[in-house]
Amino acid sequence: MSNFVFPPAEIPSAAVRGTDARYAVSRIFCVGRNYADHAREMGADPTREPPFYFTKPATALVSSVAPAGATVPYPTETRNYHYEMELVLAIGAPVFKVRPEAAVAAIWGYAAGLDMTRRDLQAAAKAAGKPWDTAKGFDQSAILGDIVRVGDIGRLDKGAITLSVNGVEKQRGDLADMIWNQAEIVSNLSHLYHLHPGDLIYTGTPAGVGAVVAGDVLVGRIEGLGEITLTVGPAE
Repeated sequence: MSNFVFPPAEIPSAAVRGTDARYAVSRIFCVGRNYADHAREMGADPTREPPFYFTKPATALVSSVAPAGATVPYPTETRNYHYEMELVLAIGAPVFKVRPEAAVAAIWGYAAGLDMTRRDLQAAAKAAGKPWDTAKGFDQSAILGDIVRVGDIGRLDKGAITLSVNGVEKQRGDLADMIWNQAEIVSNLSHLYHLHPGDLIYTGTPAGVGAVVAGDVLVGRIEGLGEITLTVGPAE
């Protein structure tokens, strides 16, 4: 038995719909600007150049399971706290340097997710040519619904993805609008990392991102998958 100086932290995990099992999360990858309309609203020209990624620590994970959803505090050091509604892939097999047609078999499940962002810190980091870690990888910034196994739902290659704030729709797109599809994303990432079960991939957000404040209630929906709810609590 290992003699740890401090007890190891609890392993972050997500619920698996219809079971009592948990999906242990090791890493969270996020695809940047994977919908053309969102790329344009962020001031970029959408292209088919290789995708780019940023990461969040697994400790940023917050479980949001229906019907109650989750509540997180308004984060520190920002005045421009943004939502980004996304389809999340849960990897279920080791893959390394695989082609898209083989990569798709590694997708074990899907979940609805929210990539929460300190947009003002991101803008400042971009302007200075610095990393985005404090803008993207902060505490409670990766909101995740329960994971639905591909075997239970089939492949989600198309379908509406939406988000409302206080009952007013803010985002609407279609999964088919991704610049890089699921198989291409997993394939590309597998040439950069050894992917393993426990890896989550947030696949990008459609246009309509915006700021929220304490008291706002966010409801995201993905056709054929379900919804995710987040309430923004007071600042800590």
